[in-house]
Amino acid sequence: MVDFEEIKREHVSIPVSGMEPTSGILALPAGDTKRTGVIVAHGAGNDMETPLLVAFSGGLAKAGYPTLRFNFPYRERGRKAPDRYEILAETWRSAAAFFQELLGQRVDSFVAVGKSIGGRVASQMVGDGLLVAGRLIFLGYPLHSAGNKEHLRDAHLYHVKVPMLFFAGTRDPLCDLETLQSVMHRLAVPWNLHIIDGGDHSFHVTKSAGVPVTDIHDRIVRETVRWLEEEPG
Repeated sequence: MVDFEEIKREHVSIPVSGMEPTSGILALPAGDTKRTGVIVAHGAGNDMETPLLVAFSGGLAKAGYPTLRFNFPYRERGRKAPDRYEILAETWRSAAAFFQELLGQRVDSFVAVGKSIGGRVASQMVGDGLLVAGRLIFLGYPLHSAGNKEHLRDAHLYHVKVPMLFFAGTRDPLCDLETLQSVMHRLAVPWNLHIIDGGDHSFHVTKSAGVPVTDIHDRIVRETVRWLEEEPG
């Protein structure tokens, strides 16, 4: 588990072009800082305070990576239905611009991280050249809707030109592992897949598995740090 005394956290207001500002939380290393920043977006049914993203951002900051997690406008206003793509994309762009201006010359590159829809939007933007990121990390990719593997959300992934790291659970109804692996083998860039045995779309496992959720979060952080240190971005 993350010792939050070892990092600096700050609530920030992120300007979003054409809209009201949205909230974000900076997690900054208390000591030596890596020259790679990490930006984290939440999924459709949660917000930036979901435990997975809190643990992930805090863990990366403890490892030396400055991080920013943020809310999309619909969750900022307490709504459940996600905003349309254009709004989600503009919020991503604005958060990245805010983070880059804040950190300035202290970092050389950024990693875009997303839970479900947050990662899908980021990858679409990177594939279209609308978001500059040195690497992409997916904390559960929504490859298809539940029970429908015929219509995949994969077309844009083949246009992404940066390394990608996928975390996927074996019980995820939105990401059949065999189908995901077939997609990944057609990618034109380096990729890595880390499987959470028994995990659902949010990496929750059954009680009978006897694995605390904090252990899973710690494992995801460790694998991410290892990948960031080994995989050139």
